[in-house]
This record gives sequence, C-alpha cells and structure tokens, in this order.
Amino acid sequence: MPPVLQAVKAQGVEPLPEAEAPPVPEGELTELEARRIDLWWSGVMVGSLGLVFALLAVFGGVAVPVLLALSGAYIFNPMVTSLEKRGMDRTLGTTLVFTAGTLLLAGAVLYLIPVFRDEALKLPDFFSRASTQVVPRVEALLGRSVPDLVRQRTAELGQQASDLVQSAGPAAARLLAAFAGNTARFVATLLGLAVVPVLAFFFLQDYPRLMGLVKDLLPRRAVGLVGRRFAEVDEVLSAFVRGQLTVGALLSVIYAAGLSAARIDMAIVIGVIAGFGNMVPYLGTGVGILLSLVGVMLSWQGPWQIGMVVGTFVVGQMLEGFVITPRIVGEKVGLAPVAIIIAILAFGELFGFVGILLAVPVAAILKVVLRVVIQRYQRTSLYMGEAGPR
Repeated sequence: MPPVLQAVKAQGVEPLPEAEAPPVPEGELTELEARRIDLWWSGVMVGSLGLVFALLAVFGGVAVPVLLALSGAYIFNPMVTSLEKRGMDRTLGTTLVFTAGTLLLAGAVLYLIPVFRDEALKLPDFFSRASTQVVPRVEALLGRSVPDLVRQRTAELGQQASDLVQSAGPAAARLLAAFAGNTARFVATLLGLAVVPVLAFFFLQDYPRLMGLVKDLLPRRAVGLVGRRFAEVDEVLSAFVRGQLTVGALLSVIYAAGLSAARIDMAIVIGVIAGFGNMVPYLGTGVGILLSLVGVMLSWQGPWQIGMVVGTFVVGQMLEGFVITPRIVGEKVGLAPVAIIIAILAFGELFGFVGILLAVPVAAILKVVLRVVIQRYQRTSLYMGEAGPR
C-alpha cells in the first residue's frame, strides 16, 4: 500500500476506492492533458456518429427503434427531471409525462389523419385546376400575356402532378401488399414499432443511471473537461430537437389558422409544410408563400385574401423572431443557414431520407467538435509560435 494511503488509514479514515476517486477539476489539467482529452473526445464523437449511420444501414430494423426510443427519452427527460426535483418519484414522473405525451400524440394523430385524408383527396383537383387557372390569373393581374412556353410548361407540370398524386394511392397499396407479403419483414417492422414506446419508457426512467454509467467509465482526470464538452453538445442538440420542433409546431398552427381564415384551398397542408419547413432557413417560408398564392388564385374571392396571406406570414415571422424563439425556445441551433442547407443536401445524397432527418443534429454535433479542435489548435506552439503553451 502506498505510504499516503497507509497514513490515511492509520488515522481511521478509509480512503475512497480507486473507481470512486473524485474527478480532477478541469482547471488543474495541464494544456497537454486537456489537448489530449479534447482530441480523444472529438475522435470518439466522430466515430460514434459513423457507427450510428453504419448500424442504421446494416441493422435498420433494430437500430431505428432503439434510436427513436433514445430520442424520445432525450426529449422528455427535462420534464421528468423537473418533476423529480419537486419531490416526485422518477418512476411516477416518467409515467405521468409518458402518459400525457402519448395521449397528446394520439389526439393529434386522430385529429390530423381525417384532415389530411380530406386534403389529400383534393390534391389531384388542386393541381389540375392550377395547371389551367393560374396562368390566366397571373395574366389578369399583370395585364399582359405570358409566353406560350410558360403556359405550356405550367399545364404539363400541373397535369403530371395530378397524375402522380392519383397514382400514389394505388402504388402505396401495392407497396404495402408486397411488403406484407414478406411475413418476416412485416412482423419485424410491426414489432419494432410496437417496442419503441416500451424502450422509450425504460430509457426515460433509467436516464440518470445510464448517464451515470457512462460518466463512471471516463478516466477521472478527464471527467470535468469531457462533461463540459457533452454539456455543449447537449445545449446545441436541445436547441434543435426541442427548440425547432416547438417552433415548427407553433408556426404550423399560426399559418394553418391564418390561411384557413383566408379561405384558400389546402390551408392546413400548406400551413404544416411552411411551419416545419422553417427548420431549413427560407425554404419553409418561401414554399409556403408560393403555395398560398397558388391557393389564392384557385379560390379567388377578393384582394383581402392576399392581405390575409401576407399578414399571416408577416405575423408568423415576427412572432417567431421576437416571441417564440427568444422567450419560449431560447437560442437556435447556431448553424449558419448555408451550413444547414449544405448539410441536408450532403447527408440526403449519402444516406437518403434518414440522412435528411439526421443532417442538422449531426451537423450541430460536428460544429462543437470542430470548434473544440480549432480551439486546441490555436493554443499549440505551431499556431502561437515558440512561446505558446506546450
């Protein structure tokens, strides 16, 4: 036994076991140690992201339910933690939050499915009328004729969109029948979807213990610094996962209500597209305004409709900029609009639809990793010269 431990034990004080030694404060690390820890953490984060995509590609039937369950536990954990701080047992808090979330989701689905079904039935007629009525409306507003090429292409696009929507239903039915014909895959998919709520409940209940297990595996001298890095990732991720979903839901309600008041076709669908499309800068607002103007032309009742559409998007953007984001959500993900668009295009090309869904969260994590690496590089002697820290 080392002399220090012998002296401590001689005084009647049992030393802490080696696995339970207190973490070293971050300020006591040398620059070389901190740099090594940060580079090690950055490599682990990049490798973990690559492993996630590899598992999704190879074991999608298993990885997707687990990923969905972990995402649900991550989203609802702050609510359960808040209840736990107020003296409620975590299991009871998990049950309350999980039950409330399930009922809210079920209510939204039961309400939205009939609405979207009715709206979907209108889509063929919407595109068909758009192909024949939009150009005359534009000509009437401009007071001049549009080129024949524009008129011809508009009619072709509208007819193609109408035909595509009409064939989507039978195609989906055939796809579902073919998928159901593969009994093993069909049963595995149903079991995977059914097990997501169960996994999410247990992940949410054991969330602190799972995080504690991860923390206990870290080297004691790295706990403080690595904990701060994970806190930075959590801050960025929570801003997107919780923040942007909240913004999208609120904007969808605002846009759908305003466009419905304007009595235009497909108001709810356009509102949802514009609201959740806000996650990609400029795209949601631009597409929403374009579709709304087409809807106005197809259900023209007077200039007041244009005023209602413009007012709806102006009010929505003002509420998002001055109320929803700063007071309800907090800071956004912190990525430049160009970076978000490039991330979605790149990950969509590489990994398809799953890549599009994970593009912004992954880009947010990589932003933190890149920032850490740059910070450490700027403190090396290579960057600062011979006088820099070693």
